[in-house]
Amino acid sequence: MTNEVGETISDGWQRGLELFARELDARGASGNTKRAYGSDLRQFARWATERGLEPGDVAYRQLRGYAAVVSEGGAAKSTLARKLAAVRSLYDHLVAIDRVPQNPAELLPSPRRESRLPRTLGREEVVTLLDRIPAAEPLDARDKAMFELTYSCGLRCEEIVNLDTDSVDFDSEVLRVVGKGEKTRIVPVGEPAQRALERYLAKARPALASGRQEDPALFLSRRGRRLSPSDVRRRLGRWVRETAIAGGVSPHSLRHSFATHLLEGGADLRSIQELLGHASVSTTQIYTRVDPTRLRSQYRRAHPRA
Repeated sequence: MTNEVGETISDGWQRGLELFARELDARGASGNTKRAYGSDLRQFARWATERGLEPGDVAYRQLRGYAAVVSEGGAAKSTLARKLAAVRSLYDHLVAIDRVPQNPAELLPSPRRESRLPRTLGREEVVTLLDRIPAAEPLDARDKAMFELTYSCGLRCEEIVNLDTDSVDFDSEVLRVVGKGEKTRIVPVGEPAQRALERYLAKARPALASGRQEDPALFLSRRGRRLSPSDVRRRLGRWVRETAIAGGVSPHSLRHSFATHLLEGGADLRSIQELLGHASVSTTQIYTRVDPTRLRSQYRRAHPRA
């Protein structure tokens, strides 16, 4: 049969992918996660179908062959690792629901990924960027509030656009954020971000929403609609150019800088983990670039027999 993008896959694979898609929905996986899994697994299903392999026919040897094909096609190590992780997750589910007897990807090693952490801005660079965004026009006032909040709370790009007007509690000075897996966390909001938000909500947002059906989104487009992640990246790119800061700055750079500056200021990793919404503190440790020099210094300062 042919799926929605014209890729020929067997009925057995189509059914397997549909069952896994339902499982991702049940887990509350994000739209980006579901799209990435869908794309990677359709590619694998097409490869298997072309070789006459159904889900229950694939063994470790065939998976090694698939990995070689992807690698020889020029895929980066991180891309190959992602595709193999998708196959491994698919088979974990198919085993759990008794569609196949075992997971052939269980012992398949993943290539070591290159470390590609986002750029970290220095404290002065953040101040320069945020302080130079004006607030006279509605779109500028929106951008200033949006990026002050991104840095103040360490938000992911999708978390920014998914905020609603009731996500902010000015009385308690906190923000309610719905993160990956639909997990909610409460994050303190700093004073500069609060001030920028109050100005935006008082005049700029009503101007953007004027005469249109009310959208609950906190940050609105020129047409009064919820922003997309690409809108956020594009607007930040504009202000990065305006302030002549070196390139490579994304919304994720502000989140990374938030975590790094907290760590440098003495915050512990567990607290930063909670603020970022990480499931594991090991992710936070990698994310914040904990360097050996700093750890040795902390060890000497804190350990009684250092």
